[in-house]
Amino acid sequence: MSDNTFLPGPSENTVKAANGQVLTVPNGWLLLPPGDAALTRRVKAAGDHWVVQEKKGRKVFSKGVYAPAETIDRIRAELETERSTESYAKRKAADAKRRENVQAEYVEDFLGAVVAFLDFHPDHAELGQQLARAVTDHATPVGSGTVARTKRIPVEQRAEAAVIAWMRHQTTGYDDMVIPRVKGKRREVRRMLARRSHDLLEGYRQGRSIAADCPLQKALTEK
Repeated sequence: MSDNTFLPGPSENTVKAANGQVLTVPNGWLLLPPGDAALTRRVKAAGDHWVVQEKKGRKVFSKGVYAPAETIDRIRAELETERSTESYAKRKAADAKRRENVQAEYVEDFLGAVVAFLDFHPDHAELGQQLARAVTDHATPVGSGTVARTKRIPVEQRAEAAVIAWMRHQTTGYDDMVIPRVKGKRREVRRMLARRSHDLLEGYRQGRSIAADCPLQKALTEK
């Protein structure tokens, strides 16, 4: 935690430092809530400010930024003026189009990686395409928070992880399982279900005759 990053305090207009010390927000400062990235970025760059964050599990959530009220008001007015111009509107439209193109390219790349991972026998190629599309549609939307959105691992590994995650929720009873709250137990269950999913996929890769009650076919039919 940096010198100007704090936890929420125990009462209004207070924050808690890393050492546990509770500080009162300076007079004339206001909390700028999260939501407008450009405004927050410019307020932070303008001078003194306190960042308020709260950690829940492994995730850190922004609670906003405290800064002088006059600074926030001035920069907000400047942004509103800038955003009202035609050049800004054109730039935003161009940025949106660029993001759409990047997303479309990634979706196609990810779909290809899923198809390659599945590698179904020609007898099951149609089902493979159906499964690949279902996994891709679920995993690739921006903001979905799935493994497909991370760049920490190669796309091939993302594709495999996304398939196994989709199958865990769609072809097993995982969502209805009562798993003991014992450290490592949920991870153990996931590994066991992953092995089952890999075994199921192997049958399609080898072109085996698949039973009519196959959970994968059932899940895709319901979809």
